[in-house]
Amino acid sequence: MESDWSAIFVHLSVAVVAGGLIGLERSYHGRPAGFRTHTLVSLASCVLMLLTVYHERWFATAIHESVRIDPTRMAQGVMTGIGFLGAGVIMREGLTVRGLTTAASIWITAAIGILAGVGFNSAVMMATAMTLGVLAIFRRIESRMRAQVYAHHTLLFKRDNVPPEPELREFLASSGFTAANISYSLQDRGEHLECRMTIRTNEKTNIEQLKERLLKSPDVVEFTISLSG
Repeated sequence: MESDWSAIFVHLSVAVVAGGLIGLERSYHGRPAGFRTHTLVSLASCVLMLLTVYHERWFATAIHESVRIDPTRMAQGVMTGIGFLGAGVIMREGLTVRGLTTAASIWITAAIGILAGVGFNSAVMMATAMTLGVLAIFRRIESRMRAQVYAHHTLLFKRDNVPPEPELREFLASSGFTAANISYSLQDRGEHLECRMTIRTNEKTNIEQLKERLLKSPDVVEFTISLSG
């Protein structure tokens, strides 16, 4: 009996440490689901898995002899429930979606908690180290990678001073952009024409250059450049 309680304490402690380490990384980067959230997710997953590891303590012997226990069903239930928590941290801010990495970290934290619950401590340590490596090291690699930049771009012209579409595309191309999904709409009771599009470039610095050129353009009444990602 005492050895079982000691083992349970070790399982729970490992889950707390593993979840806490991942949560600290998230808290350090200012994410809403951080230290306490990840620790509780890992601990809860561990507690639920302990129900199956020590099912003989609460499952009657007579029933146990006639019914088979499937421990994987508890793990499936845990991961399904974590999906709702992960969806809660995914937020849309304007045209940008945030929280996907935090949702993924909550999901892997739940899986690590399940490992801790069944006593696979070596796997817990390896999974925790790899998760921290992905969150920390891969962040630096991702920041240095060249990637295409997309933005939602709107231009407002006076109705009698709208440049032809080929001329507009040429202007954007000279700034390092390509345009797609161009649409037009009349504004201010027909006094102005709004042009909406998605623009793409290979250099983020081109955004600043485009902004400066548009500020100097006498034909542009208003404009917006909203990065998407």
